[in-house]
Amino acid sequence: MNGYLGVDIGSISTKGVVIDDNNKIIASDYLWTEGNPIEAVKKLMSTLKEKNPKGLKLKGIGTTGSARKLIGIMLDANIVKNEITAHAVGTRTKHPEVRTILEIGGQDSKIILLNNGIITDYAMNTLCAAGTGAFLSSQAKRLGIEVEEFGKMALQSKNPVKIAARCTVFAESDLIHKAQLGFSKEDIVAGLCKSIVMNYLNNVGKGKKIMAPIVFQGGVSKNVGVVKYFKEILKENIIVDPDSHLMGAYGIAILAKQKNKNKNYSFKVKDISFETKGFECSDCTNHCEILKIYKDHKLVDCWGSKCGRDFIKEEEVQKQSSQKF
Repeated sequence: MNGYLGVDIGSISTKGVVIDDNNKIIASDYLWTEGNPIEAVKKLMSTLKEKNPKGLKLKGIGTTGSARKLIGIMLDANIVKNEITAHAVGTRTKHPEVRTILEIGGQDSKIILLNNGIITDYAMNTLCAAGTGAFLSSQAKRLGIEVEEFGKMALQSKNPVKIAARCTVFAESDLIHKAQLGFSKEDIVAGLCKSIVMNYLNNVGKGKKIMAPIVFQGGVSKNVGVVKYFKEILKENIIVDPDSHLMGAYGIAILAKQKNKNKNYSFKVKDISFETKGFECSDCTNHCEILKIYKDHKLVDCWGSKCGRDFIKEEEVQKQSSQKF
């Protein structure tokens, strides 16, 4: 059996999906990035290796997400693409008629509009964590509730309170105030879920023509309270796929399959030495912040140079000179 791996590396979570030649998911995993995408991907690869059927031939690897370039180098990926493309490809494969994709992740959110399977418009919110999974988790902790119970509790409310969720700081202040006034946890939680929907539509979805079929994805799509208020406010059915939290990884796996060059890959990355070194270059007035990427102690890529200075070539020359002496 041939397999194709898609890895979606975000600031909060890292997702991995292995598909077969028919785009069927045969293995998947979801874990926390914990500020270290390299270690998170090593764990992911180890887990996926155990979950895959014996004899699987890994023929392609794709990466997407905020750390896609870094992990693309680490895994020698045959394709690296942005989240917009990956989510659109994954979603339209499972839901060919989709017109609107709503996505709320751990630290950012996005909206993607499609017509006949082609992306016609999109928008992202990456400047503030208000209305994202991280925001929900912090409020759940403040209220002493498991974030997994958030949605169910919201459904029990008959009178959701108004929460100013356009800013994380204001939302927390408003939440504390409402709790002090004696509002029930159910009403406060429902108010938070509703405010997330309003914040998303007034910011990410502002000026966008949201048309059905609508697919909601990302970690927050598992919150039934948020789904409920999207349905109520948009007055449309909201589709939540069972694999909604994996759709970016699923999409990039499909793209890796399409770009397959009949090369064999491996899940064994645990023993690979991979590190990054950052510094400020002071050779000119630009003072660029340079990031060097080393794989097995060899410089394989370098980011941040505005003047086009070739650090990789310079390091090779230095090595050759030192070997002569």
